[in-house]
Amino acid sequence: MTDTDAAITRAHHDEWARVVAALTGRFGDLDIAEDAAAEAFAMAVARWPSDGIPPNPGAWLTTTAHRKAIDRIRRENKRDDKHQQAFMIHDNSADPPDVIDDDRLRLLFTCAHPALSVDARVALTLRMIGGLTVREISRALLVSESATARRITRAKTKIAAARIPYRVPTAADLPVRVDGVLAVLYLIFNEGYLATGPDTDPIRRDLTTEAVRLIRLVHELLPDDGEVAGLLALMLLIDARRSTRVSADGELVPLADQDRGRWDRRMIDEGHALVRELLAAGFPPGRYQILAAINAVHTSAPDVRDTDWAQVVALYDLLVRVDPSPIVELNRAVAVAELDGPEVALGIVDRLDLNGYHAFHATRADLLRRLGRTTEARDAYNTAIDLAGNTAEVTHLTRRRNQLTSPPPRPDAPA
Repeated sequence: MTDTDAAITRAHHDEWARVVAALTGRFGDLDIAEDAAAEAFAMAVARWPSDGIPPNPGAWLTTTAHRKAIDRIRRENKRDDKHQQAFMIHDNSADPPDVIDDDRLRLLFTCAHPALSVDARVALTLRMIGGLTVREISRALLVSESATARRITRAKTKIAAARIPYRVPTAADLPVRVDGVLAVLYLIFNEGYLATGPDTDPIRRDLTTEAVRLIRLVHELLPDDGEVAGLLALMLLIDARRSTRVSADGELVPLADQDRGRWDRRMIDEGHALVRELLAAGFPPGRYQILAAINAVHTSAPDVRDTDWAQVVALYDLLVRVDPSPIVELNRAVAVAELDGPEVALGIVDRLDLNGYHAFHATRADLLRRLGRTTEARDAYNTAIDLAGNTAEVTHLTRRRNQLTSPPPRPDAPA
C-alpha cells in the first residue's frame, strides 16, 4: 500500500462520519450527503496520487463533498425544494440551549429515530456513522446484502417522508430514544473491536474510538441513566485491551493469552469506577451494566488463573434472565467450561441454534479439543474458519486446527 493509499484509507476511517454529518446538517438529505461524500472520496482516489495529500484531508473532503452536493441539486433542478426540505429536517429551533452541539451526535439520533424499525435503525447508523459497507453490515447483522440494502433505503426514505428532524432530541424525548442509540453504538464498537470484513484491519480503532466518543456525549446528556453509564464502562474495559488483541504476526490473541501488563490502566480504572458507581446507585440491572460487571471481573484479575469464574457465571445467569439470547448462552458456556469443565459446557452449546455463527463453531471446536475429540474438533474449526471474516481470527483458528494431533489408529484398522 502506498502512502497515498494509506492516507485515503485513514481519511475514510477518520472523516466519513464527520463529512456525512456536516452535509446532512447543511442539506437535510441523507441520500445527497452519502452520495456527495462517496464522490469526494472517489475524487481523492483520483487526484491525491498526482496532486499530493492535502494538509487537512478532512477539510478537503468536506469542501469537495459540499460542491458535489450543490452540483447534484442544480442538476436535478430542485434546489428550492431541497433547501426547504433541508430547513424542515434540520430545524434547530427546537433544540434546548444546553444540548451538546455535535453534528455526528445529531446524525446518530436521526438514524436511531423510533419511527424506524430497529433493524433499519441499526443498518442505517452503521452505514452513515460507521461508514461500513453493505457487505460489512450484512456480516455484522447476519443477514443478506440485499436485505441490508433494502433496510437502508427504506430508512432513508422514511426519514425524508416523515420529516424526521436532524437534531438531538429534547430532554423529554431522550429516554424513549436512548435504547436504540445504545444498541447501535454497541454494534459500531463491536465492528471496530473485531471487524467482520476480510479486507479490513482486524481491529478498527476509528470505530471503537468514535463509539467511545459518542457514548461519552450521550452520558453527558443522561448522567443518571444506568445503561448509558454501563455501556461506557463496558467499552472502556474492552478497549483497554486493544493493543494486546492481535500479535505481531497478525493473529488474534485470546483473553487468556494477552499480556495484561500492556492493558491501558487508565481506561480500566475509569471503567471500574463507573461499575462501582452503578452498584452504589442501585440501578435495576440492565444488559450493558451486567456486561460491564463481567468485564470488570476479567480486568480485575492479575492473571487468568485468578479469574473469579463463579462470579462470571453468576453474572451470566443474571444476564440470561435480563437479555435472553443464544449468543448470551454461548458466552455463558465459555465461563461454565472454566468452572464446571468442557463436557458440561459442550452440553449447553450443542442445544443452541447458532449454526451460521462462526463463534459457535469456534467455541465447540475448543471444547471438543479439550475433551480429546480431535476429529470433531477439526471439523468444527473448519466450519468456523469458513464462516469467520476477520483475518486475525482466521489465522488464530487455523493455527489451533493445525495443532490438533490425529487420533491413534484403532487396533483393527488396516495398515
